[in-house]
Amino acid sequence: MIGRRRHLPSCALLMLCCALPARAAHILVDVGHTPGQSGARAASGRAEYLYNRDLAAALARALAALGDRVTRIVPGEDGIALAARPAVAPDADLFVSIHHDSIQPRYIDAGRQGEFAGYSVFVSMRNPQPVRSLRCAQAIGEALREAGEHPSAYHAEPIAGENRPFLDRRRGVHRYDGLVVLHSARMPAVLIEAGVIVNPAEEARLAQPKTIRGLATAIARGAHACLD
Repeated sequence: MIGRRRHLPSCALLMLCCALPARAAHILVDVGHTPGQSGARAASGRAEYLYNRDLAAALARALAALGDRVTRIVPGEDGIALAARPAVAPDADLFVSIHHDSIQPRYIDAGRQGEFAGYSVFVSMRNPQPVRSLRCAQAIGEALREAGEHPSAYHAEPIAGENRPFLDRRRGVHRYDGLVVLHSARMPAVLIEAGVIVNPAEEARLAQPKTIRGLATAIARGAHACLD
């Protein structure tokens, strides 16, 4: 789920870089949250951070297979300030933050977890490159649709804590200007909620290696295409 804290202490970073041709894109892949501030709790009780870490690792492999250079941020126990994450590789062509979704407590309290599923992609118009950010978000959303995934409309609901308007409903792209990790980036930036892990059926699917590989391949394909 999207992190709402603005400041975290410094972290341990795992940076994975691949030697590639000079024309390769450089993509910064961020694991959302930290082990200590681990985000949403899945239906099984597993921490969101672990889902984010697994998908980000698969995404890094998929991007490298396409010939892109990857820097991966894997926060340790001490974390890293949200605004500092894009600065880990300030020369990167694109910043991608990986998350998994929850729902508002009112819906959990009502036992409605099974009603919510699907991915969402966010951009901030406060990012200095909003047009390119939106282009990449649309390309990723389109690739996810082509892979058989479906966007969620949940974050656009006009309720407290949501109300994130669509910029592209068909592709599941929302505007969320307040996301620090996006508007602090100097490069185009997107944040992806890969699926709703408080939904037991969706969590079970998202935990499968085949699903993780499929999501990673689709995200990588969209990210790669938008930078051509």
